[in-house]
Amino acid sequence: MVYGNKSGSNGDWAVEAQGLVKTFGDNRAVDGVDLQVRTGSIYGVLGPNGAGKTTTIRMLATLLRPDAGSARIFGHDVVKESQIVRQLIGVTGQYASVDESLSATENLIIFSRLLGLGRAESRRKAEELLEEFGLTEAAKRPLKNFSGGMRRRLDLAASLIAQPPLIFLDEPTTGLDPRTRSQMWDTIRRLVKTGSTVLLTTQYLDEADQLADRIAVIDTGKVVAEGTVDELKASVGTSSLHLRLADLEDNNSARHIIEQVLGVPTKISSEAGKITAPMANADLVTDLLIALRTAGIHLSEMSVQKPTLDEVFLTITGEGVKEDASTTQASDDMYKAKEARA
Repeated sequence: MVYGNKSGSNGDWAVEAQGLVKTFGDNRAVDGVDLQVRTGSIYGVLGPNGAGKTTTIRMLATLLRPDAGSARIFGHDVVKESQIVRQLIGVTGQYASVDESLSATENLIIFSRLLGLGRAESRRKAEELLEEFGLTEAAKRPLKNFSGGMRRRLDLAASLIAQPPLIFLDEPTTGLDPRTRSQMWDTIRRLVKTGSTVLLTTQYLDEADQLADRIAVIDTGKVVAEGTVDELKASVGTSSLHLRLADLEDNNSARHIIEQVLGVPTKISSEAGKITAPMANADLVTDLLIALRTAGIHLSEMSVQKPTLDEVFLTITGEGVKEDASTTQASDDMYKAKEARA
């Protein structure tokens, strides 16, 4: 399959998007998103539920028409040259699109035939992909007997039949166990080593940290931060403060004092009673300890650690987006209706 000319002025960029906008009724799901994804890289789009990640992917993949803005895939306009763009991309969504009544082999053969491959070539391609994704032993089993992780791997395999230069992975490891997630990460890294570019959306901070060369943080439909992992971590300071109080009833008072002294937001971590806060100036720890002692607040534990993407995410997005079920359903219904008419 011919993927078009990637040389010339656009050769360095797999994705170029400027000012992308998409609305569903009163909901502005994407509000002026700009992205540049370098060819041969893994680009992470990070954000909470409802932030606009999936809608952005759908526009870039020609599944939704932007209401405003523009996007190009290897130099080709996603609206004016949609047929060419579709030959350049593979898309794996949040939910596996395979047929559970068929076997893994049958699914891949059907996808291959739909893409124009002959019978013999389709079977050969299916065997190659099943081996690549560790599914050979289960090749003849119906998918209804597959685990969630096996279905996701098969879905990703199906998106690679045409060996696209650009692969969109929309939350590919959601709901997978840690071992299967790690296997998927290895597969994604291999895709880039063999010449593909990957644009990955995720809610998992560690996934973005492990895989992405660059990350865009999307919140309320906007890109609120962009850079390498190290650049984003540096943007919230060189370290973070972790405190555990002797009396949990002092948490609110302690957080107020920390925010006053350090001038940064705080949060209560999943570990009961532990308060965390980004910290750019370690010298202020002494002032903070004096303020806490003056207020009669006693500590049972304190540590200063290098920042993680958790601190970045908290600092940039605050409490995050609370997904509204009715709005999400309306958006999905409108999207399905548009697909049905396409």
